[in-house]
Amino acid sequence: MSKFTTTQIRNTFIDYFVKNNHTYVPASSLVPQNDPTLMFTNSGMVQFKDVFTGIDKRDYNKATSSQKSVRAGGKHNDLDNVGYTARHHTFFEMLGNFSFGDYFKEEAIYYAWNLLTKSFSIPKEKLYVTVFHDDEEAVIYWKKIANLTDERIIRIATNDNFWSMGETGPCGPCSEIFYDHGDKIFGGLPGTKNADGDRYIEIWNLVFMQFEQINKDTRIELPKKSVDTGMGLERISAVIQGVHDNYDIDLFREIIGYTESLLKVKATGEELFSYRVIADHLRSSAFLIADGVMPSNEGRGYVLRRIMRRAMRHAHQLGASEPLMYKLLPKLVDLFGHTFPEIKRAEDFVSSILKQEEERFKVTLDRGLKLLEEETRTLPANSTLSGEVAFKLYDTYGFPLDLTQDILKKKNIAIDNAGFEQMMAEQKERARSTWIGSGESKTDNMWFDLLSEFGSTEFLGYSLNSSEAKVLALIINGTRTRQISEKGKKFTLITNQTPFYGESGGQMGDIGFINSEHGKIKVLDTLKYLGKIHGHICELEEGLVTENDEVKLTIDSYHRKYLRMHHSATHLLHAVLRSVLGNHITQKGSLVAHDRLRFDISHPNGLTSAEINLIEDKVNQIIVDNSPVHTKLMSTDSAIESGAMALFGEKYENEVRVVSIGNENDKENPYSFELCGGTHVSRTGDIGIFKIVSESAIAAGVRRIEAVCGTYALSFIRENEKLLATIINNLKTNKQDVLQKLDSLIHSKKELEKDLEKKQLETLSLTAEEINRIAKDIDNIRLIYKQIDNVNSKLLRMALQDMVKNHNNLVVVYTSKLDDKLSVLVGVSKNITSEYNAGNIVKKLTGFIGGSGGGQADLAQAGGGDIEKLTILEKELPNFL
Repeated sequence: MSKFTTTQIRNTFIDYFVKNNHTYVPASSLVPQNDPTLMFTNSGMVQFKDVFTGIDKRDYNKATSSQKSVRAGGKHNDLDNVGYTARHHTFFEMLGNFSFGDYFKEEAIYYAWNLLTKSFSIPKEKLYVTVFHDDEEAVIYWKKIANLTDERIIRIATNDNFWSMGETGPCGPCSEIFYDHGDKIFGGLPGTKNADGDRYIEIWNLVFMQFEQINKDTRIELPKKSVDTGMGLERISAVIQGVHDNYDIDLFREIIGYTESLLKVKATGEELFSYRVIADHLRSSAFLIADGVMPSNEGRGYVLRRIMRRAMRHAHQLGASEPLMYKLLPKLVDLFGHTFPEIKRAEDFVSSILKQEEERFKVTLDRGLKLLEEETRTLPANSTLSGEVAFKLYDTYGFPLDLTQDILKKKNIAIDNAGFEQMMAEQKERARSTWIGSGESKTDNMWFDLLSEFGSTEFLGYSLNSSEAKVLALIINGTRTRQISEKGKKFTLITNQTPFYGESGGQMGDIGFINSEHGKIKVLDTLKYLGKIHGHICELEEGLVTENDEVKLTIDSYHRKYLRMHHSATHLLHAVLRSVLGNHITQKGSLVAHDRLRFDISHPNGLTSAEINLIEDKVNQIIVDNSPVHTKLMSTDSAIESGAMALFGEKYENEVRVVSIGNENDKENPYSFELCGGTHVSRTGDIGIFKIVSESAIAAGVRRIEAVCGTYALSFIRENEKLLATIINNLKTNKQDVLQKLDSLIHSKKELEKDLEKKQLETLSLTAEEINRIAKDIDNIRLIYKQIDNVNSKLLRMALQDMVKNHNNLVVVYTSKLDDKLSVLVGVSKNITSEYNAGNIVKKLTGFIGGSGGGQADLAQAGGGDIEKLTILEKELPNFL
């Protein structure tokens, strides 16, 4: 076989199917957009799922792709095996060719056999196939096209060779292609007792969507049969490059070799496993971050953090004393950037997240490993670590359970998983909800039906504030209705065209009115469904509305004006933040409302006052420059190649709007150049004025900036001026002297407080004459009790310390009520503390009045308790000495 590189294998596969009239479809995001049951995209067909079911229509009926995939959480989880087996990965590429009602079994089998044996020159005698046991049609085609004998066509009667999307829906038989790695490796053919061995490896699965399962007893032939295939790039590369282990292909050798050059540790023996883990986890970590997943303690972010920390622990094990993963990223970008340009665009951001997460983890890693070493030092092999220790490692040191399991694997020590889960349950505030889907609700089929029936809503709002339109559908609580006549009724209205912007990209939807010959409707909001249908959230004010009515739609122009202002200001803010803070700044979320904007960014530190002032100055300077704002339609690839900023993980259509906010002094380098479907001002001067009102942290490494524009900025400034004027008036001073006056008042207040404390202390510290007058003699001591309300316990302590220091044989008990809180203080002269211990006396008192406390032999204090008991405390006091 030829020694194709992995890149050449990928390109050869795609080129082969493109030459056979398939449309190349770039990989979709690792975060599924159309399946709430999946945590991550885990196969090539995920992005085509709605095409196969018929609810999504494309302008092609044959496709090919190389889909990036992750299996590391939820139902499909290979994490524990990665690094220790030949073919387990968290990240992998799935090569595939697809037919949507076009060709079927014969062509699919021909394409597969021809590509493997001719394009890749794999020896025919090395290949075996499986078919579903009653799929005689597939058997005939394998014999006809590949000239295979019955011995090389293995019939499988189980669901291993029958695919279904669910209990109902499309389904059909599979045909898998296996490669024989030779008799030096243990294993038997599929269906034999040694089938789990590694000699015969599945390299390609052909799924023939032939039937529709109506119910458990009824299955019918599909009118348009389809094909879905999947071939792991890593597996086929191992076959073509003549190796048995996926980690021996050129792609992994390059990453491992580069890592080896940085760590100066040979990738042999036990260390090789760590190198493999790092190489695999680098891919999944980087691509997940590039697709918008951030490390966190729940959902996808938690799985990402587990992957990252497992890799970082293995880097530490290899002797890495400094963060390593971000240093490997350039090699990954070099290997994958041409196929997946999103990893190249996101390189700076991914690098900063990798470094930040590793720095954070290394702070606790050493301490956690030390604890684990102490707890397992005396444990023999095949024993079990307590769930309590495993939970402490998780809760205190951030060790996911599988990380602890991975560390203990070499020692053959298990973990009491039941005990760990019990500890998790008891600590309710740390429990996370069980994952039940992707976190995104799949849109009701109704919206797909509407899209199929009427197509996309034509948006006219970039240039118009009002338009005529036809009512296509009326919806109440998810159900279509023909007419609405109840005044005050809330409903959703769909038209063929609209000037109303549907909430998306952070910009809130438009509000306004819809009028017809028969009724008046108030639009409370506008939402966007499937990214294509504008749904007007309405309330009927007068008359009635019926499907097919001709209506006039008019937006609230004031509301839209300020949405435009705040949206354009968001773009300026984004650009200025990158220029002031660095190119690692990436948008992590935004809200564009008519009265404010909110912008979340990736940044490890809070902004200083100087940085905020500089950001405001730069944004306002661009506003004053009154630069033009241009929008144009471009292909996504062309826009990004031109330098337009795209949001990582965002799904874009083939054609996108690009917003460019000009720079009159350098027309080739605009202030801002972003992909954006929102509405914007015509020139920056339309924004008026920009003012940041707050800056705060909302998550680790994520900051939130809130700002206002135009009259809302002016209102904010006037509120501050009004507050300042009130302060000036109350201080009876002027603006120039207000700070000096405030400093003087603060200083005077502190001096008065000191004088007051001094006088209170003089009052509280009894003289010898006062002690002689009020003390009660009990045995060899003198007991003093006083209730002194509205005095803080600090002064009471100082008074007691002074008295017992300067007088012998004293036991002093002070009680105080302050803000409905009770304090009890006990002081004892040092010469009698061996017999009368203040701490012991306090414990007895709290047993009587409640509360809690303690202290030293000469001074102790308690807080809380039953205030009503003070009425009898003085009488009962001798009993507590």
